[in-house]
This record gives sequence, structure tokens and C-alpha cells, in this order.
Amino acid sequence: MTDSKKKNLHVKTGDRVVITAGKDKGKMGNIKKSIPAESKVVVEGINMITKATKANPAYGIQGGLIKKEAPVDSSNVMIVCPSCEKPTRIKHATVDGKKVRVCKKCGEQLDV
Repeated sequence: MTDSKKKNLHVKTGDRVVITAGKDKGKMGNIKKSIPAESKVVVEGINMITKATKANPAYGIQGGLIKKEAPVDSSNVMIVCPSCEKPTRIKHATVDGKKVRVCKKCGEQLDV
């Protein structure tokens, strides 16, 4: 990606999401990290990869195979509303001069 502009994502770090596409379709998890420049998110326990690491005794790093989460495209996740517990789209509303995210199914605010 050559654009250095920051993109706005519909999800934030800490949001509970459900995967809508790929091998982990239907699984739920919390967003651990968001990467707006690439429009990707890292979800806890989802899209696990095995990575071979080389030992580095100077830093106390032990070599071997480690499992870690790989990024998922943000278009493949859907936020789960905390009040109605259903995957939903979001809409933006202005409350007290602030732009907040709102559940389209039940109307509750997602940003508290």
C-alpha cells in the first residue's frame, strides 16, 4: 500500500467481533491490535500461524516454533453489540457534540 493516509476502521481495539469470511468463519474474539494503514486487525485466537524463531541467547530468546495471530482484513469482521449480543453493522450519531458508534439493530451506543 503506497498511501500513507490513516484510514478509518469501523472497529476499534478491544471490540468483540465475529469473523464473517475465511477458515475461521463464525468464531468470536476481541480485537488485540488494529492496523489502519493496511485496514487490518489482529483478533485474539483467530487466524493462528506457526512461526519458526531462531534462538538468541543474548536477549534470552529461546528458539523453536511459536503460534501467533496473523492480521485479518477489517472487512471480514463484524462487530458484536454488547447489549443485544448479535453481530451488527454500525451507524454514526452525534451525542452531546461527539460522534459515537451506534448499533443498527437495537440502537444502543457502542462507545461508552
